[in-house]
Amino acid sequence: MINRIKNWFNFNITALKKLNGYDNVNYLLKTDTAKYIFKTYTFSEDMMALIEAENNVLNTLENNNNFPKPIAFKDGNFLKVTDLDNTKTICRLLTFLDGDFLGDVTHTLSLVESIGEFTAQMDVQLLKLNNYVLKARQWEWDLQYLQLNKKYIDDIEDASDRNIVSYFFQQYELHINPKLPELRKSIIHNDVNEWNVLVKDNAISGLIDFGDLAHSYLINEVAIAITYVCYDKDKPLEWAIHFIKGYHKILPLEKKELDILYYLIAGRLCTSLCNSAQAKKADPKNSYASSSEKNVLKMLYKWITINPIHAKNEFYKAADFNIETSKSISNLIKNRHNVSSPILSLSYDNPIYMIGSAFQYMYDAYGNTFLDAYNNIPHIGHSHPEITKSATKQIATLNTNTRYLFDEFSEYAEALLSKFPESLDTAFFVNSGSAASDLAIRIAHAHTKHNTIMVMEHGYHGNTQASIDISHYKYNNKKGQGQKNHILKTTIPDTYRGKYTNNDGTAGKAYAKDAIAQIKNNNIPISAFISEPIVGCGGQVPLAKGYLKEIYPAIREQGGVCISDEVQTGFGRLGDCFWGFEVQNVTPDIVILGKPIANGHPMGAVVTTKAIAESFSKGVEFFSSFGGNPVSCKIALTVLKEIETSELQQNAKLVGDYYLNLFKKLKEKYNCIGDVRGSGLFIGVEIVKENSIDAHTELAHYIKNELRHRYILISTDGPYDSVIKTKPPLCFTKENALKVVNEIESILESYYS
Repeated sequence: MINRIKNWFNFNITALKKLNGYDNVNYLLKTDTAKYIFKTYTFSEDMMALIEAENNVLNTLENNNNFPKPIAFKDGNFLKVTDLDNTKTICRLLTFLDGDFLGDVTHTLSLVESIGEFTAQMDVQLLKLNNYVLKARQWEWDLQYLQLNKKYIDDIEDASDRNIVSYFFQQYELHINPKLPELRKSIIHNDVNEWNVLVKDNAISGLIDFGDLAHSYLINEVAIAITYVCYDKDKPLEWAIHFIKGYHKILPLEKKELDILYYLIAGRLCTSLCNSAQAKKADPKNSYASSSEKNVLKMLYKWITINPIHAKNEFYKAADFNIETSKSISNLIKNRHNVSSPILSLSYDNPIYMIGSAFQYMYDAYGNTFLDAYNNIPHIGHSHPEITKSATKQIATLNTNTRYLFDEFSEYAEALLSKFPESLDTAFFVNSGSAASDLAIRIAHAHTKHNTIMVMEHGYHGNTQASIDISHYKYNNKKGQGQKNHILKTTIPDTYRGKYTNNDGTAGKAYAKDAIAQIKNNNIPISAFISEPIVGCGGQVPLAKGYLKEIYPAIREQGGVCISDEVQTGFGRLGDCFWGFEVQNVTPDIVILGKPIANGHPMGAVVTTKAIAESFSKGVEFFSSFGGNPVSCKIALTVLKEIETSELQQNAKLVGDYYLNLFKKLKEKYNCIGDVRGSGLFIGVEIVKENSIDAHTELAHYIKNELRHRYILISTDGPYDSVIKTKPPLCFTKENALKVVNEIESILESYYS
């Protein structure tokens, strides 16, 4: 090959070395006096036109020592079409630029700022150029055509990685697409990365590889350069603002461009991941194509922890723009109370004004990011892209009530029932866990012809009148309505605070024996016994081992049914099992579902047996206007699929065990932690006064509010409101768990110092 090339030029070629490349094959060509880059491309008319356009741009740019310069062949042309290795090939020669790659030198903030200046100086020139070939170019690496990469998302192997990429695709559509018509366009380099930027004597000496030239939005140049400057940094935003400072100094940016920069940077990271995944699939041996994948993923996961408002404000400050002021908390509270009532409570002494969320993170209006270690309703994660996709598609297709036939109802019912024991084969859909509790009681009364309900101490089952009646947590409150005559309350089988504390099965039997005595002493047959497997409002208290195994038969013997409230404990949250009742090795007659069933979309369900459902069907017609509508069913089905696809139950087990152990180690250091309990990602930490089991409500509240000030969401509960409870989305990670426990340890160190 070298002999053929020698005939094409007027200088002596001494060496030809093949270089790493992505799409085309490049060579380092040496002569007696200089070095060049010899580039080859598989021929096509489109490729020919693009290379000609690139040459035109390079020949137009000033400061040619900073950019490659096309070198003519003997015949005076800058391109040659020939056969190489039996392939029709386009060849060209460019000058070689001296310098170290940015990827090989130590980065400093001043160096990054100079990259911004250099890029802007080039873009000032590119703004003046016009090229119709580049205007017509549409391809995956141009950020304005991000959606062309959507077809590669499924090639990303890891489900969590796929989800975060899908999330940012949706954010692009939401935040960027509407603003595109207002933005400046220009020819841009489109690939200012660490292997294209050259450095010499701690200054930028050149920029190579103009093969990605595009006629795109000017701000995309900034987004792409920032991506590659920052993607290996621990604090990417701190580096990004220095690039903006340098760029803005030479070529002023507009506010509306900076408004969307956060999402454009994420878009470039997603473009890289999508193409890397596709390249690995097409050619698993091509390591070059995925060389940056690790850093790209690292930055993408850091990026989602940054509140978009905070990023925008930092970009504004870098460009000397005024930062917009958000609404005040006091005014927001006042407005809320004007249209509603203070009885609708707010969390924390200092309430939070939320404006966005993503997976296990929530964003407030002031630029803060909160780690959500509390909200169990967005079961598979906040703003989950699969939920958004399924909901959007279904609501654009059909949403109606259950008086009509539609596939989504049966599809979801079948998928849900497949998760239950065979006897639980019938589902009713409503629009909340409270409505499910209400319906479950109605069904129990219809089947047993009795109305006495045995309830669990500190139990909570919803906000309808019927569900409040069976919720000791509510009716026993000092402001509550008191216990109704048809309610029989039994003692919570708590092995920490209760009278039986040995959780090897003996305590469970002892508590059950007491409850059975209540049943036998009751003059009226019990219609139903209802309890959560772990009593959430009781302080995340797991029922003592073996308790339900003894109670359920006693209830059934006198004609009653057994109801398991799985609103908080179901759908794999406990890790070891999909439903909480499985921990006790029992099968209930009726199961109540809500909260996470549709990831926060209003839905609930009652699952029971055919025989019990048949009894209910003999009464007045059952109908729920919104329960089981197509959108609800489609979203709920997506939740089930995502639990399986992303192995979220397994994650709840893995992360939950780690989380529990961290708390147990903390308990060994601090006497104020009386008990650590729970399962999977449903954990309670009992805060007590030292050397006792007396509740330390004040300290529990202090911890909760201090965590809030450290941007971690957690809550307190229990009869004394002294139990720290954590029940995060199932995408919670070990790193998240460690952060929570480390911050609590820091708070306790400060408290006791």
